[in-house]
Amino acid sequence: MSELELRKSVLDVVAKLEERGFNHGSSGNVSARIGADILITPTGGNSATMTAEGLVRLDAEGRTVGEGIPSSEWHMHLAILNAYPHVQAVIHTHADCCVALSCLARPIPAFHYMIASFGGNDVPCAPYATFGTRALADGAVEALRGRKACLLANHGMLVAGASLQSAFDLTVKLETLARQYILARQAGEPVIIPDEEMIRVAERYKGYGRSRLPG
Repeated sequence: MSELELRKSVLDVVAKLEERGFNHGSSGNVSARIGADILITPTGGNSATMTAEGLVRLDAEGRTVGEGIPSSEWHMHLAILNAYPHVQAVIHTHADCCVALSCLARPIPAFHYMIASFGGNDVPCAPYATFGTRALADGAVEALRGRKACLLANHGMLVAGASLQSAFDLTVKLETLARQYILARQAGEPVIIPDEEMIRVAERYKGYGRSRLPG
């Protein structure tokens, strides 16, 4: 994929996130790896104001390559991409159900087997830190250790994907599960799947896409 194609793909994801109501106004941000650098949405941008040329390119040290002012959360995106070489794209949203659960400042447990698709027996929650700070970035990196997603306490959610499409798909899945968890909590106390069963589910997920697995 050329740089222009990647820039257009990032814009497409930004638009799809807004269409689903996951971000409003200038909330949320998207980044993607491009060689040793990253592309990230600009500060204060949304699908109506962004252009492919307006996405900001940063080097591995966070220096701007070319023009533009990156998202206020660039520290977080860069820290994740630097810490985890297998991650190719990062999506941060303020999707309603994830935000609601993030305000509880605790993980989403294994109330549903599909939690395993995020890399473990829960979706962790990073501790609260002021937005746009290195403290938030450090907390996110730690929360994503062995995981593909996390909540950010009193803030929102974060997904780290092996591709831009994978990151988007995981974002949709996480918000769906967050909504279902809230509904389950309203109906009663959800039964949490035991760790040994989640290990079996994780093993089955390793063959996902090569066999007929649900979800």
